[in-house]
Order: sequence, then C-alpha cells, then structure tokens
Amino acid sequence: MKTTESAIDRAGICILSQPEGLLVFRMVCVYVVFSLEIKADAHVRGYVGENIKLRCTFKSSSSITDKLTIDWTYRPPSSSRTESIFHYQSFQYPTTAGTFRDRISWVGDVYKGDASISISNPTMKDNGTFSCAVKNPPDVHHNIPATELTVTERGFGTMLSSVALLSILVFIPSTVVVILLLVRMGRKSSGLKKRSKSGYKKSSIEVSD
Repeated sequence: MKTTESAIDRAGICILSQPEGLLVFRMVCVYVVFSLEIKADAHVRGYVGENIKLRCTFKSSSSITDKLTIDWTYRPPSSSRTESIFHYQSFQYPTTAGTFRDRISWVGDVYKGDASISISNPTMKDNGTFSCAVKNPPDVHHNIPATELTVTERGFGTMLSSVALLSILVFIPSTVVVILLLVRMGRKSSGLKKRSKSGYKKSSIEVSD
C-alpha cells in the first residue's frame, strides 16, 4: 500500500495597465503553475538487525538542478517532536547526532526520481513515522508523505516457516524416494512368497541369481 501526495504552487506576475483614453486602471495577472508529486510506502515492516529500506520517489515538471533538496525526518510514536535524520543537496548529509547517527545510508538516485534511504542495525526503538520532503525549485512540495515503520524480532512463527520450507525442499522428496523403495521391495518379497507356496521350482539360472 502506497501513499501519494501532490501539491501545486503558483508563481504570478501582475501588470498594472491603463487602456488608452480611459481613466481606469486594469490589473492583469499571469500565473505559471508548477507541480511536484511524491510517493512513499505508507507502512514498512522490518526486523531487528536487518537493514531496512525506506522508499521515496518523486516526479517533477522541472529539470533536476543543484537546487534540488531532499529532507528525511523522524517522529517517535506518541510524540510531536521531529528529528532531522538526512539532508541532500548535491551531496549526502546523513545525521551525525542522535539515535540514527552513522546508521542512515543514501540508496536513491535523484536523476531517476528516487529519494530512498536505508537504516542499518534497526531496533524496536526506531519505530515511528518517517517523512520524505522533496523540493526542486520552481517545483516546491508542501504536503509530505509519511511512512510508518514497525521493527520487530524474528519470532517463532518466522523460524517455523523457514523450517517448513527446508522440509519441503529437502526432507519430503527423500521420504518419497524411501517409501517407493520400500513398496517395491515389499512387492518383490510378496511375489517370492507366493512362488514358494505354490511349489514353484526355480531353474538353475534363478538359483544362481
């Protein structure tokens, strides 16, 4: 499930004009519309100790320049306090302080409309809301999409599913082969018993076999 947010900004130029022969002034305004669309995953689930990617993509009507900026912020659960964790403008500037120090990596590509980041060594303390803001003047986006991150331990259910998959791929085929061999041996043994009960006399070739 993804969240899409978009905004439209207007830059206007107004000219005050006076028609010839009249004492009336007229205001003429010309508006230029710029748009920017940003998409981010609404919910992301991760596991303790396993890198987590927070996806953020954007589409701009203007060409990418060195004025483009990307800002990621974090807000803990049940809190209104936000923390800046990553900034981009021509270069990458991950946070050098706070909870996410040395744990944020840039995995995006602005020329492909990708503003994604990665969190290394996540813990359950990283649960919260992450926001991705992109500005590419004259396109400026004000409605920022948010991603809810949930980090959990890999529990018994996950390990059980891994064991089940291993069983399907390895043990079950082996078991089937063993059963087929036992069935074949049972049929062969049953055939020999029937022959012996009916007084069947083996030839010299069969005896040697």
